[in-house]
Amino acid sequence: MIASIDITGIKYDVNEKTQKYVREKVGKLDRYVPAHVRKSMTVDVKLKEVNRDHGNKYEAEVIVRVPNKTITAVDTTMNMMAAVDIVEAKLIAQLKKYKDSLIRQKISLA
Repeated sequence: MIASIDITGIKYDVNEKTQKYVREKVGKLDRYVPAHVRKSMTVDVKLKEVNRDHGNKYEAEVIVRVPNKTITAVDTTMNMMAAVDIVEAKLIAQLKKYKDSLIRQKISLA
């Protein structure tokens, strides 16, 4: 399990439903890192309402801190839940690369 998930709303009221959804989605990211990294993994989630010319948009930014690296993903859409889904997909790809690099380092050290 991820050690810490902090959810912050910037010009956006983060209700209980949104918090639960974000924790559910972001909480699954620990599957994509080695077991020893999970204990020190922290996540900051920033949910913003961005007023644009063509109407309100919502931006989700997720910052994942793992040993020796900070992984960030941002997306803006018309729906906050969709933004969280897209950011989750981006983070999964980045965390898989991080895990592969750790495995390669371990093999080259052996």
